[in-house]
Parts: sequence; structure tokens; C-alpha cells
Amino acid sequence: MREIVMDTETTGFDPEAGDRIVEIGGVELLNHVPTGRTYHQYINPERGMPQDAFEVHGLGDEFLRDKPVFAKIADEFLEFVGDSKLVIHNASFDMKFLNAELRWLKKPQLPWEQAIDTLAIARKKFPGSPASLDALCRRFGIDNASRTLHGALLDSEILAEVYLELIGGKQPDFALAPIRDAKSGGENDDWRPSRRPTPLPSHLTEKEKAAHAAFVEKLGDGALWLKG
Repeated sequence: MREIVMDTETTGFDPEAGDRIVEIGGVELLNHVPTGRTYHQYINPERGMPQDAFEVHGLGDEFLRDKPVFAKIADEFLEFVGDSKLVIHNASFDMKFLNAELRWLKKPQLPWEQAIDTLAIARKKFPGSPASLDALCRRFGIDNASRTLHGALLDSEILAEVYLELIGGKQPDFALAPIRDAKSGGENDDWRPSRRPTPLPSHLTEKEKAAHAAFVEKLGDGALWLKG
């Protein structure tokens, strides 16, 4: 089973009011296991970036000016997604924007039933408890220290870990099928999944890290995402 854990960043809250997507990130899972294959694209929204949105993700007009418009990446995006389930936190928001962008280009829409909403799963599993991505990371002990700004690919990678915990822990399917012991040829009832021996490399470039550090330094200690 193939799933894509996905996130977007936008210029605001409402595509019908002129807001656009500026970043898409996606992480591929096969049978609930990350494959290492990802999708990441910055997008020129063809409009100015409101200050409120800039303070959330740090993607400004100058940075996005030379990035492709959505029309240039739409086919590649649809090919990557295919008919796989889309695992999204607050799926209605991202699906609303993706389908607006596709509709404007007269491209096929993503069916709403293709989405799996981790926010809805978390609220059902932990009623009355905070269900933001940061709150779920704290609940499951997932390290999100690098999440000083919202970023579509980074948030997708973090959400993939959260999603696996929400559905029963990492590699949940393994508990349902006996594992053959390579030495004895029998079933190994003591088998347990282990951590990846070598962490996946960061997808951030040195240029992006430097730009982020400069951005945070310029805003000073009062920046909202440095608090708490």
C-alpha cells in the first residue's frame, strides 16, 4: 500500500480570495514504511506575500521570484501522487488549495476521499487534548527541534512519524504477520522492529540553512516561533 504524507505552505487561508500555494512537500510510505523518496517544490504564487504568512514560513517575494509557477509543476506533482492515499494534517485546508490550483488549470481534481486527515484521527483518539503537530510530537516523544519555521517537506517528515504512531506505532503491520527466522527457517516470535541504523540525510541545502539562520537573526529574540 502506497501513501504520501503531505503538507503545503500558502500565502493565506482562502484560495477563492486570491491566496496561493508556495510550497509542497511529500514523503512516500510503502506499507507504512518510509521509502526515502520525497517530493519537494517551492512555487511562485504570482502575487505578494502577506506579512502574516511570511512570519509563519519565512518564504518571501524575493526567494520565490525565480521559482516555477504551479502550472509548470502540476503534471509532475500529479504523477508523483497518483492514486495513493494522501496523509495530511487538517486535510481540508491543503485539499482545498490543491484542488483550487488544479481547477484553475482545468486539471483533474484530487478526490476528497483520497485524503486521510491525521487531525481528525488525533481528535478521535485523544478527545479534548491538543492535536496540533507540535502537541502530537510532544505526546509521542518525536524530536521536532528543527521546526523553528513551518516548512512543507520538514513538516511532512515529522507528520509521517506522527501518523505511524497514531495508527499503532512504527511499522504496525509487522505485528500481524509472523517473521521467518533466517537461520532456523521457523517463525521468530521475538522479532521486534528496530530503529534505522543510519538516519536519512537532511533535505535542506547549506544555502537554505544559511538563509534561515539569517532570517531568524534579523527578527531578533521576539520572533513568535522562538517562544515556548
